[in-house]
Amino acid sequence: MSKACALSDANHASTAPEDRIPFAQMVIYGLGGFVNNTLAAAIGGMLIVLNLGMGMDPVWVGLLGALPRLTDALTDPIVGFVSDNANTRWGRRRPFIFVGAIASAITFAALWMFPQSMSHEALFVWFLVGSLIFYLGYTLYATPWVALGYEMTPDYHERTRLMGVQSFIGQLAWVVAPWFLWIMQNELYYGDNGVDSREVDLLVGAPRLAIIVGLFTIAVGILPAIFLKERFGGDANSKPDDEGEGNDVASGAVAQLMVFFRGFRTALKVRAFLLLAAATFLIFNGFQLIGAFQSYVIIYYVYGGDKVAGGEMLGWTGSIGAVSTFAVIAFVTWLGTRIGKRHTLFVTIGVSMLGYALKWPCYNPDIPWLIILPAPLIAFGLGGLFPMMGSMIADVCDLDELSQNERREGMFGSIYWWVVKLGMSLALAGGGFLLNATGFDVELGGAQSETTLFWMRVFDVVVPMLTSAVAMWAIWAYPLTETRMLEIRDELEARRGTSGEEPAPTA
Repeated sequence: MSKACALSDANHASTAPEDRIPFAQMVIYGLGGFVNNTLAAAIGGMLIVLNLGMGMDPVWVGLLGALPRLTDALTDPIVGFVSDNANTRWGRRRPFIFVGAIASAITFAALWMFPQSMSHEALFVWFLVGSLIFYLGYTLYATPWVALGYEMTPDYHERTRLMGVQSFIGQLAWVVAPWFLWIMQNELYYGDNGVDSREVDLLVGAPRLAIIVGLFTIAVGILPAIFLKERFGGDANSKPDDEGEGNDVASGAVAQLMVFFRGFRTALKVRAFLLLAAATFLIFNGFQLIGAFQSYVIIYYVYGGDKVAGGEMLGWTGSIGAVSTFAVIAFVTWLGTRIGKRHTLFVTIGVSMLGYALKWPCYNPDIPWLIILPAPLIAFGLGGLFPMMGSMIADVCDLDELSQNERREGMFGSIYWWVVKLGMSLALAGGGFLLNATGFDVELGGAQSETTLFWMRVFDVVVPMLTSAVAMWAIWAYPLTETRMLEIRDELEARRGTSGEEPAPTA
């Protein structure tokens, strides 16, 4: 067994000094997560403007959140494949991160510069086409950034620490995002167009907020491309006459397409990866579904239709949940190195389910602030999910290299995060259908029926509890233990002939 994989007295692997990631590099990688989460939160959270500001049907708004994400099923794996096999002087990942940050920032800001006189049909087309372009730039940034994190260290526990730091910094986006609705209605924008209407104010505030998000994306998003190093060079997957194919054939477009589909198919056959993707889909989708839905419950049940007061409470509950997640991330990062990644997820999922159940008695119009109480418990769901999942998928990449003799972080990262984005888009679409199923009518304002308000709360509480329960089964079936990962690392090092030394990073 290699020195890097030596077991300590506590039966856990100790991290060798050469496997440690400098804290400054962890922070810079985490800033990439801040940008990634800000873009995801902004494109999802600001869509409510189309309903509250333009009066668009919630189902149409939901479809605008869902349909562009379906194209990621193709673009994400393609970008991941290209990133895995790129060979540039700057590495496999960093050129895409740099270009993607700039492209996604510009297209996001432009998306919200629509004429207010547009019909709903024209506005739907504007956002559908614009979102498709935005998501392409977003994919160019996010997919290589994710892949870069999977390869930054070969150590089982250092991966957890990296993903913990990344999740902690990335969580800052979710502290700010719940205030987007309030920011867009702020008096800074009020009355600019001479119309005394909160709905019109949303349409003034949205494009200004979009510009701020775009400028932030460029300024911070390019930092990982400039300052981080890649552990594997641009020729990480170059092999002479791959499986008997001549170099002239392998360089052709048809041969590369065949390699892509073969790699995609192989990735989907890795059982450990599929279990992680399924668990993430269930936990994240359950949370996001009620995340969009909860806005209506708080505004129309707790506050009787007052969008400004409801928006402020959404800001408080979201921020308290997000701040609580900081503590959760620190806790699960520590816990994951003590009781293992799977058992840590059992703890976090269970606590979050308790939080969802607590929402029922805490939705109280007479005591509105009670809805703040479940937020710290619910924070255990996503707060435990992404630090552990990022570390576990990095482990899957090692398992894949052992069987396929390739480094394919981009492929696995793209498929995994497409599942996350699919969950978010389905939640946006599903939230619209569920909202209509309750009988909600935006024209009624605070005069919604008792039946409508009852089913709002039922969906908000029950759906995430059910999805979390099923996710627990997927985590239970996940096979890669710490002991198995130490064995895999030893086998990989023996194959490479490195004896624990990794390839020189790409500067």
